[in-house]
Amino acid sequence: MNNEIINLAVPGVRGLEPYRPGKPIEELEREHGVSGAIKLASNENPLGPSPRALAAARDALTGINRYPDGSGFALKKTLAKKHGISPDSITLGNGSSDILEFLARAFVLPENEVIFSEHAFALYPIVTRAVGAKAVVTPAKNWGHDLAAMRQAVNARTRLIFIANPNNPTGTWLKSGELEEFINGLPAHVLVAVDAAYFEYAGAREYPDTIAWAAKYPNLVTTRTFSKAYGLAGLRVGYGISSPAMAEVLNRVRPPFNVNSVALAAAAAALEDQAHVTRAVQTNRDGMRQLSEALTEMGLAHIPSAGNFICVDFRKPAEAVNEALMRQGVIVRPLANYGMPNHLRVTVGLPEENRRFIEALRKIVRD
Repeated sequence: MNNEIINLAVPGVRGLEPYRPGKPIEELEREHGVSGAIKLASNENPLGPSPRALAAARDALTGINRYPDGSGFALKKTLAKKHGISPDSITLGNGSSDILEFLARAFVLPENEVIFSEHAFALYPIVTRAVGAKAVVTPAKNWGHDLAAMRQAVNARTRLIFIANPNNPTGTWLKSGELEEFINGLPAHVLVAVDAAYFEYAGAREYPDTIAWAAKYPNLVTTRTFSKAYGLAGLRVGYGISSPAMAEVLNRVRPPFNVNSVALAAAAAALEDQAHVTRAVQTNRDGMRQLSEALTEMGLAHIPSAGNFICVDFRKPAEAVNEALMRQGVIVRPLANYGMPNHLRVTVGLPEENRRFIEALRKIVRD
């Protein structure tokens, strides 16, 4: 009977592989008999959450016998004030990945096509195939999105385009002018999700705040998360901002109470502590410089990144390097499942964590 269960699944799900997260520290220490391991695999904020967020989370624990506010009123109000928008434009999710799934469930039929780039976030093919639609993967350009190729792939069956900006796992980014020109040129039946999980880290670089475009483009949704710069990855809370009409449809498929009460309270408090976010961004900027300079010194190529991670190119399959790093108690992210077998993605950590990685890698390269 167990062998027959997969045959009962809908066709799109049968060919899926589960999402593979970064290896947990505890698992590495069990497997390799090491202690004091560090994890630079999952693009987490090494500073952790704001003290205000922690205090709000602790206070919220006393009420966890009650269901959370299903509308997320307080968090939406704080988000609306921050972004200068109506709360009716906001959809809350258990991580921003929730919003991406809502888009597919609400708008994509099996006869539709969904476009995304090669080397883009692994969730896009999962949500596409889960609803039985056809995934159209366009070739990358310099490890990033080729907007001309994506536009060429649009046809009458296209319903949704996923664009990660900055892109995970490569760290590449699209500039404001080219991205808006692309969105403006799409037919009305095509929706665009700009996945901006790493927005806070991107800096100037002609990088767009696409939330400001929601009023102009009713087919646009921008997703953000509290998992990265805000340091709340373990609480899983994100949001989408769009036209109110789009948000109203997305909220029709949003499960009841999809964001828990502790996450709602912590996220609202985190938004009030922008000084903590500024420290996180500066820590990332300094760490990115620390890693880039060391990699250059070792003669290792890497992709310029607007995120809180950097991809290192070893010019040959990188699995042996990954294994050697793990034996030294350093967890990074192999990228073979992203079509990048020669690369490892390294999250920017605290200065001492970055030094630990650099020393471990230098030993491997030297040996």
